[in-house]
Amino acid sequence: MYLDNAATSFPKPEKVYEAVLHAMRDVGASPGRGGYRQSLEAGRILFQAREAVASFFSITDSARIIFTQNATGALNLALQGTLGAGDHVITTSMEHNSLLRPLYALRKKGVELTIVPAGPDGIISTDNVRRAVQSNTRMIAVSHVSNVCGAIQPIQQLSELCHDVGALFLVDAAQSAGHLPVDVGCMGIDLLAVPGHKGLLGPSGTGLLYVAPHVPLQSVVQGGTGTNSTAEDQPHTLPDGFEAGTHNIAGIAGLHAGVEYICELGLSAIHQHENALLLQAEHALQNIAGVTIYGPAVSEKRCSVLSFSAQGVDAAQLAAELDHGFDIAVRSGLHCAPLAHRTLGTLPGGTLRLSPGWFTTSRDIAFFSDAVAQCINKIRRT
Repeated sequence: MYLDNAATSFPKPEKVYEAVLHAMRDVGASPGRGGYRQSLEAGRILFQAREAVASFFSITDSARIIFTQNATGALNLALQGTLGAGDHVITTSMEHNSLLRPLYALRKKGVELTIVPAGPDGIISTDNVRRAVQSNTRMIAVSHVSNVCGAIQPIQQLSELCHDVGALFLVDAAQSAGHLPVDVGCMGIDLLAVPGHKGLLGPSGTGLLYVAPHVPLQSVVQGGTGTNSTAEDQPHTLPDGFEAGTHNIAGIAGLHAGVEYICELGLSAIHQHENALLLQAEHALQNIAGVTIYGPAVSEKRCSVLSFSAQGVDAAQLAAELDHGFDIAVRSGLHCAPLAHRTLGTLPGGTLRLSPGWFTTSRDIAFFSDAVAQCINKIRRT
């Protein structure tokens, strides 16, 4: 039983597999690298995927979408392509290393960094962020939803703050895209980083960065683009100049199919289904002695994941028992977000994280909850 959809969603919808196979078996070529039929078909796949993603996030110009290898690649491009020595960035203690490590690297190059601590429930205070603003604040960068405890950050308030102080607003939507509505215009998002392989139900090796028209972005990878081939410098046109090299056309085709599948179901149906499963798991786990659940107490303020620990039980050992004894796949440890665990008080052992998906059933959660109780009792007896 697979319950680690926050890492990578599985299984994928059948139409995703079909789209990947079609791109690999029937097309095979690179877009923009030839005038023959297969290359033109690959270009059509690329364009239609870009259009579908743009519509999904209410982006008016699909050329503002840059396809990347994953959300990590998108975040690196967003940060390295906009920040320089003397700039100041504000982020939070709930961030994933995909955002923090590029910021740490930029700090060594003269970028100032302030990390605002979240509350014990994982939610950041907009007032605390406002107090961290400086005259040289260039960007506020936050995750929409915590990958550790599912806390939903006050994106609208943070966006308004950004625009009040003239800073760029970068949102990491790794755990919200495909689970919650994300409208870049209404939310005032200047840069949006999204993985394709999580909530969007696409294949691994896919992701994207949205760049608002007023954001000056510099390329961080140079190479062939299929355009302006005589120029020695990398083109600055979007998206070509920021997608150097051969596209993952099979992955992008699968991503398109995943987005279409979500649109057919409706985001509201997906969120309600997953939230009901998380509430079911929460109620069952609360009946186990010594179990602590982390994150916001109100379900409306969390999304996608449920993180917990059991007194006297190592999270990694519990995950191993679930895997070996019940064939249940869950994530344990620090989830690549050590500051979040410091905020929640779960260092050094971390937590066990449950993340159901659209294909998870209520029966699965009941089986999981019973298995957790059995494993905890077994570990405590030894």
